Amino acid sequence: MTEAIHHFIEQYGLLAVFLGCVAEGESAAILGGFFAHQNVFVLWHAIVAAALGAFVGDTCFFILGRSFADNRHVVRLRRRPGFRRAYRLLNTHPNIFVLSNRYVYGMRLVGGVAAGLSSVPAPRFVILNAISSIIWAVLFSTIGYVFGLGAEHFVGQALMRHERLFIGLGIGLTVAVLAWLVARHIAKRERRQEQ
Repeated sequence: MTEAIHHFIEQYGLLAVFLGCVAEGESAAILGGFFAHQNVFVLWHAIVAAALGAFVGDTCFFILGRSFADNRHVVRLRRRPGFRRAYRLLNTHPNIFVLSNRYVYGMRLVGGVAAGLSSVPAPRFVILNAISSIIWAVLFSTIGYVFGLGAEHFVGQALMRHERLFIGLGIGLTVAVLAWLVARHIAKRERRQEQ
């Protein structure tokens, strides 16, 4: 069973990192770095997959805001907590906002759509988004790689190949749960501020 899981991750792991990073993908990028440390794939491959996923995701959100402003999904997004604040920050500091939006958990979708609805020129958004995606992918993939070093050092050389996979999945799950809790806390605070 563990050989099948290992083979599956070797075959489709980078695709999973890419797809995970299209959405809110910190945990996918961290897992990519962790599995790179475990020699499932090469670290720079994980970084490229994470950067491409982040770039494609934010660009799609930008296009959604730019091309489908009257769509019911976009209109509903505009009513989400934090949208007005994101739009206000975007209009006062557009370059900084585009570069830093992906680092605020839960704001990538809202921030991308807000950027599409703003007057930020598409070429500028694409360039800033590419720079931000690369830095973000290097940062979070490296964190996963360092987690791999720490787990190996902490647990020792007794880890077998399949045990490493389960530790990686555990780390990914932990990061996802922590990110969800932080996003929930931020959303509650935003709702209180807007009332």
